[in-house]
Amino acid sequence: MNKLTLLVALGLLLGSCARKAVPTASTIGPGTSVPVAESTVRATNTTFTFLNAKGKAQISLKGNKQGANLALRMRRDSIIWVSASLAGIEGVRAVLTNDSVHVINRLEKTYFSGGYDYLSKLLNVPVSFAQMQALLLGDYVPAPTGTTPTVTTEEAGRQRVAYPLADVVIERLLQAGTGRVQQLKVSDEATKRNLTVDYTDFRPLEEQGSVSFAHATFIQAQQPESGVATAAINYTKVNAGRERLAFPFSVPKGYKRQN
Repeated sequence: MNKLTLLVALGLLLGSCARKAVPTASTIGPGTSVPVAESTVRATNTTFTFLNAKGKAQISLKGNKQGANLALRMRRDSIIWVSASLAGIEGVRAVLTNDSVHVINRLEKTYFSGGYDYLSKLLNVPVSFAQMQALLLGDYVPAPTGTTPTVTTEEAGRQRVAYPLADVVIERLLQAGTGRVQQLKVSDEATKRNLTVDYTDFRPLEEQGSVSFAHATFIQAQQPESGVATAAINYTKVNAGRERLAFPFSVPKGYKRQN
C-alpha cells in the first residue's frame, strides 16, 4: 500500500469534554531542564464518549500537492474511523481499534488488516491505539512506567516535556494556563527521522466545558530517503458528546489484500 496514503489515513488525519489536569505548582525556574515526576506536568486532556469531525487536508510530498476532504469519528479508547475523499469520492477509509488496523484503498482496490507492528515498522516509531488517539486529539501521553520525563519551564510559562520511548525521543510543548498540547515532536537521531505536529486555532467545543480543541493541525515528517512531507489539516466542524456514531467498514469483493 502506498506509504503516503497510509500516513494520511492513519497519522495525518488526524460524553463531555472536561479538564483532566494535574495543577501541582512547579518550582522549576524558567529555562531549567530537570527530570521530574509526572505530577509536576500540567497537562489538560479531553474526555468524551464520541467525537465527530469534518475538515480538509492539504498534503505535500516531493513537490506534489494533493487536497482531500476528511471525516473523523471516534469512540474514546475504543475505535477511530477515518475517511478521506476527493470531489465527493472516497479514496481511503481506515478503522483502528485497540489491537487492530484496517484500511481500504479504493483508488488501488486494495485493503490491509493487521496489527500495530506493521505501522511501527512503516513509520519507524512505536505506534499504539493510545498514541494515535492522542495525536489526533492533541492530548498528552505520560512517560512509560519507570521513565522519568525531563521538564523545561519556559519564560511564557509553557512546559516542554521530553522522554525516551524505544529508540525515539518524545517531546511535547504544553500551553500555559490551558495545559493543552501545542506541539508534538518525535525524533530518531540514529536514522535522522523526525515528526513534528503543531496544534493551533484552539476553540472550545460547544456545550463541552472549558477544554479547547485544535481546529488546525500542521504535520511535518522528515525521512532521509523521501525528504520532507507535510500535511495541513483544518477542521470545519467538530462535535463531541454522548450521541452514538456508526463506524461502517467492509471490504468490497475483488479487493487485493496487502501483506
